[in-house]
Amino acid sequence: MIASRVAARFQCRKNAILPRVRHLHDLQKHPQSRFLQVSEEVRDAVATGRPVVALETTIYTHGFPYPENVALAQLLESVVRENGGVPATIGILGGVARVGMSPDEIVELASTVENKSAIKVSRRDLGYICGMGMSGRKIHGGTTISGTMILSELAGIRIFGTGGLGGVHRGGENTMDISADLTELGRTPVTVISSGSKSFLDIPRTLEYLETEGVCVATFADGREGPVDYPAFYSRDSGIRSPKVIQNEAEAAAIVYAQSHLPVRSGLLFANPVPAESSFAKPEMDRIVAEAVRLAEVEGYTGSDNTPFVLAKIKELSGGKSVIANRALIESNIKRATRVAVELAKLENGDRSVKAGITPSSKDHSEPSAPKRSDSEPTVSPPPQSHPHKGADLVIAGSLAIDLSCDYAPFTRDTNNDAPVPHTSNPAKIEQSLGGVGHNVALAAKYIGSDVLFCSVVADDLSGRAALSSLEAESLDKKGVQVLPPSSGTRTAQYVAINDTKKDLVFAMADMGIVELSEKALNFDQVWEPMMAAEKPRWVVVDANWRPEVISKWISVARQHGARVAFEPVSNAKSRRLFQRDPASGADAPIGPASTVPNNAVSLACPNRYELSTMYMAAREALLFESPSWWTAIDAMGLSPTGSREKLVMATSSKLVDEGLPQQSIQLLPFIPCIITKLGGAGALLTQLLPRNDPRLTDPDCAPYILSRTSSADVSFGGVYMRLFPPAAVLAAEEVVSVNGAGDTLLGVLVAGLAKDSSLRVEHVLPLAQEASRRTLMSAGGVSQDLEGLVGKWKALGQ
Repeated sequence: MIASRVAARFQCRKNAILPRVRHLHDLQKHPQSRFLQVSEEVRDAVATGRPVVALETTIYTHGFPYPENVALAQLLESVVRENGGVPATIGILGGVARVGMSPDEIVELASTVENKSAIKVSRRDLGYICGMGMSGRKIHGGTTISGTMILSELAGIRIFGTGGLGGVHRGGENTMDISADLTELGRTPVTVISSGSKSFLDIPRTLEYLETEGVCVATFADGREGPVDYPAFYSRDSGIRSPKVIQNEAEAAAIVYAQSHLPVRSGLLFANPVPAESSFAKPEMDRIVAEAVRLAEVEGYTGSDNTPFVLAKIKELSGGKSVIANRALIESNIKRATRVAVELAKLENGDRSVKAGITPSSKDHSEPSAPKRSDSEPTVSPPPQSHPHKGADLVIAGSLAIDLSCDYAPFTRDTNNDAPVPHTSNPAKIEQSLGGVGHNVALAAKYIGSDVLFCSVVADDLSGRAALSSLEAESLDKKGVQVLPPSSGTRTAQYVAINDTKKDLVFAMADMGIVELSEKALNFDQVWEPMMAAEKPRWVVVDANWRPEVISKWISVARQHGARVAFEPVSNAKSRRLFQRDPASGADAPIGPASTVPNNAVSLACPNRYELSTMYMAAREALLFESPSWWTAIDAMGLSPTGSREKLVMATSSKLVDEGLPQQSIQLLPFIPCIITKLGGAGALLTQLLPRNDPRLTDPDCAPYILSRTSSADVSFGGVYMRLFPPAAVLAAEEVVSVNGAGDTLLGVLVAGLAKDSSLRVEHVLPLAQEASRRTLMSAGGVSQDLEGLVGKWKALGQ
């Protein structure tokens, strides 16, 4: 029957970065949280932006016999994991809704098939079954599409893979026998991927009903061209054209993403046709269905009893072939759903910086943030130099660019239009400065008093000559900057920012092609490798503007000459390069499965919160979290792979844990043993593996920051340290002159301090680095020359 509409709806979080996490968080503060339990794995995956796929359970309680249903459950969960997602099997045990069921819980629910004690749980049944559980009647239930959608939405899950959708039953115009699945799609923003509607339903009326409910229905073309049919479960064709056609998972994800950013509360239905090799020809299935429906009418099976009876008769009349098709289409749907979830996660994670007002550029225009650590890390592969050091303390390998800032300056100020007018010329104030992430880091380190060698590349053109002239004016040694001849066909890197009257970025353009050249085109072995051998720096900072092949080369040469490596992610998109193969040469990624402590390639990374999430996703997509060496390190930490929520909240905050930042940093630690996440106005989060016998492991003052200690002899570290550092100062909006270079300044000062004295810890250098970042925020252009006023404090570090 048509499910009655419920007036009260849960308020959806408007912030599209984590649209469901806070919803779940608020729900669980409420007394009704006793009725809903979300597994730690699912909670963490939702918080960290990993792809999650919801799975229903009526298929186990009312569709397959025991123990075949258990085997099917295991298969479907493994399909999700193999395709890069996290499975969230949803059901009711003893009156408590479970999102993300353990294997034992699935067995307990599936075994109810033998005594038929579980009920089907749709929207109308949730209050009943949970209320009965509270009063002492512990009932189990398998969730239908409707019930699964509601619980998915509460837990923040966007994608749901299932078998076949319910619909309008034949004769439904008289009986009003319409599945609650349809009305649920009209009011719950969850995307359902199924093999269309069950073929014994009235498919034309089902599609009409969905249209009335405002549900977008689209069918995967699956290699076909032109219009395609909406599938009929066992058959790829129904004789009814699909309202919309989509080509692939990326298009599907784009639709989900777009709808989530619009004031639309309905769900989406994507139909995935049954695999061709397992499908029935439409005429054959039509005959079987007609007979099954006739028998149901004769024997009086209506309402909720109709579907199980008809399915049983279809199985009988098809000689069991329908069961084979059913298994094939379910597995195909779950695989398709997972791939859509993966594509959606890429869109959402890749867009986080834009949502926060952080834009890609030739330099990291990110929020000011946190420190970095090179402390006493025995986990860093090359140990600190023990011999007297005569060369540069620090080598910065990164981008050098001409920055143009174009501030809209209308002739008459119109408070209703602060932005430049598109498609025409606009009056502006245009200023030119020297920028680039590598340049800014080097300049900050130089201003604070460090001996710096800056390595970059420009072309022999007007911009290149201007850049070299500016380096001389800044007293930065330009011997590490290559000048490529006109025959190379390259241009000096440039970044152009178009700002409104408030100096907020409208859009930007970056030409960084020169930094994307190959190792060979950059003459690495002839130019920079000899310099590294001569200087023997203690630290090398590598920014992500280089292509992966060149990042790997910088890391290799740094380690060869006894230096530690700090990584500056630059932007969301470029931060992935640490874990990606070089697309042009096919060279291995800078960090691979075996690059775990003590054989880590990178000692320290300083991402902002969005770059951290992107790096985490990139490492996961590269299957780094499947490597035996990663598991050895994670197991030795004495934490679950996602950490303990209570410990993480105590060390940081519930907000950060709900966002997933501590969990992400912990999982990256085996590859990067010191991670400082820049949090803007919230300060900086330090996550680090401590060496064995590090005094902080036994220091009572450090106890609040020690997440775990390890006694394992198989690893080179002694524990996990996590500490949230507040910002140096909270600036009013009018005090911030420019965000350009604030994060770069922090990194430059921090690594300069660590390179100055290998016994220094991040805690020793961080306050100075944050103060330096504050000064840059309050200065026009890039790095503030006011940093020179901190030289005395920098020299006093460690004394």
